[in-house]
Amino acid sequence: MTTAEISAGGLIREWRTRRRMSQLDLAMEAEISQRHLSFVESGRAAPSREMVLHLAEQLSIPLRHRNRLLLAAGFAPSFSERSLGDATMAPAMAAVEMVLKGHEPFPALAVDRHWNLVMANAAVAPLLADVKEASLLTPPVNVLRLSLHPGGIASRIVNLWEWRAHLLQRLNHQNDASGDAELIELERELRRYPSGAKAGRPAPLAANPIFHPLRLAHGDQVLSFISTITVFGTPLDVTLSELAIESFFPADEQTRAVLVRLASERAGQS
Repeated sequence: MTTAEISAGGLIREWRTRRRMSQLDLAMEAEISQRHLSFVESGRAAPSREMVLHLAEQLSIPLRHRNRLLLAAGFAPSFSERSLGDATMAPAMAAVEMVLKGHEPFPALAVDRHWNLVMANAAVAPLLADVKEASLLTPPVNVLRLSLHPGGIASRIVNLWEWRAHLLQRLNHQNDASGDAELIELERELRRYPSGAKAGRPAPLAANPIFHPLRLAHGDQVLSFISTITVFGTPLDVTLSELAIESFFPADEQTRAVLVRLASERAGQS
């Protein structure tokens, strides 16, 4: 069934179900009557353009899907979708590059909605030096596949069981929200990779942990990272709204010292 064949009300009901919201909950959030929302979802009432966007905002529907919702309601899309190489995207891409560069000597990278690498800073390259499967580094580089493929960096992830579970949970939540066919297939693929579990059990965690670090073997040392995700706060372009920056911070002093040393070595070679 195409978007044009799906009613706006049906899509609103579908997103409400994904968000695990009752009809009453959404009506209260949107400050409309449950009766009116019921009429919209059943097709007995046609929502205005403003109502479509208002309900989409309450449901936190991604911009890409807001356009589809508008089309289903008989309206033109509101949000542009340009390639990252479009001239009008230059200021945003310059901002991404500035954030990545400013995070050095610590690793940071930008990815698109399918987790394909868009840009990375200089601190990332040394961590990929031992990747055995060269095809994983052939563009487009999918960072989840690179992380969990046995020929990627998975063999160097000391706590692979926990890190794999963390990444798959993130991807699963994204799939629940978006229903993206390419991401769903990616999740199926990644789940077929070795889990890293020994005897079916994860490695023991430190007492009172507050996060799952990425622990990566590097030579005879183990680097430990925590990560954060950054997105643009008020995007009006679909592609820009789906761009994310993942920044890695040292979780201990040893990791910080190694990253500073690697940056110093790169500077000396330039």
